Amino acid sequence: MTGLAGALSRAIAAGGRAVVVAIANGSGSVPREAGAWMVVSASGPHGTIGGGHLEHEATRLAREAIADATPEATWLVRFPLAARLGQCCGGVATVAFAVVDGDAPWLELADACERTSTAFALVHRLGEPAGAPHRLVVTAETARGSLGDASLDAAAVVAARKRLAPGAGTGTAEVDGTSLFVHVVRPHAFDVVLFGNGHVGRALVQVLGALPCRVRWIDEREHDFPASVPANVEIVATDTPAAEIAGAPRGAYVVVMTHSHGLDFDIVEAALERHDWSYLGLIGSRPKRAQFERRLAARGAPETELARVTCPIGAQSGLTSKEPGAIAVGVAAELLAIREKSLEASEPTSVRPFARRQERT
Repeated sequence: MTGLAGALSRAIAAGGRAVVVAIANGSGSVPREAGAWMVVSASGPHGTIGGGHLEHEATRLAREAIADATPEATWLVRFPLAARLGQCCGGVATVAFAVVDGDAPWLELADACERTSTAFALVHRLGEPAGAPHRLVVTAETARGSLGDASLDAAAVVAARKRLAPGAGTGTAEVDGTSLFVHVVRPHAFDVVLFGNGHVGRALVQVLGALPCRVRWIDEREHDFPASVPANVEIVATDTPAAEIAGAPRGAYVVVMTHSHGLDFDIVEAALERHDWSYLGLIGSRPKRAQFERRLAARGAPETELARVTCPIGAQSGLTSKEPGAIAVGVAAELLAIREKSLEASEPTSVRPFARRQERT
């Protein structure tokens, strides 16, 4: 799954302009949290702000802005979900619309942040002057872009970094008499190192292709890889798959499902020597797990580390089917559950509703 910067870059490359649509604020029951986004272009939407009539209406307004050649600008629209859209959730969502033309140099920094899972704030200058430089990307360490005034840029960086702090998040700010929309993006992409290109591996890659992760897909059987893979998947054909563990990113989710029990063992043993993975899953039965545990313990693997290995994989989902697609869904569910637990403590809180004077209807 592509992040905001990647989706925006591709949309601009294909059509020259796009509209970033983001939940700026929600009160009551709303479909998505503040900061949820989609990119709308001539080729269609990418991402989601929650679906339903809200997303349908927001997409329509974004397409109108593209068709009308609306100059670069950012504005807010308030949607009472029950009264205006007939949605049963009944809350109020304030949605930001940001028209982006082809020349967006700040996208380079945003894209780099997404590739390294670094949080950033995309700062939009609300209202006039339309068409003027009015966007800034801010991280904890640097910034790129401009709101059109050097002193405003400096003050906006300070405001954005407050929004990047834990417990804060997407919202508006008043800086030197200028209204800003600060869209905080916390890339949640995680790294999956997948060993094995058999039938389950191929099914799992398709599921992971729709998730916010980066996948290194490793096997020694080069000719068994498919001709095409999802955009977030990198194929690694090598004669020494177990050696790839050394280069796995810290905190990676390691999934082992090769054609050989011996190779599976070598990969698991290499992974246990690193200790710094978030998940180590091994395809197979409980007898296979017991056999591996005995051999690994005899080689000095600590009991605490052996207990961290998941085998069989996918069983926590409750699915019992041995169909490759079902196993793939179960494994993906396990990865997501572990990932969500690791993110719970850092989820930003919602922000209060915006003043009506900043809205465009």
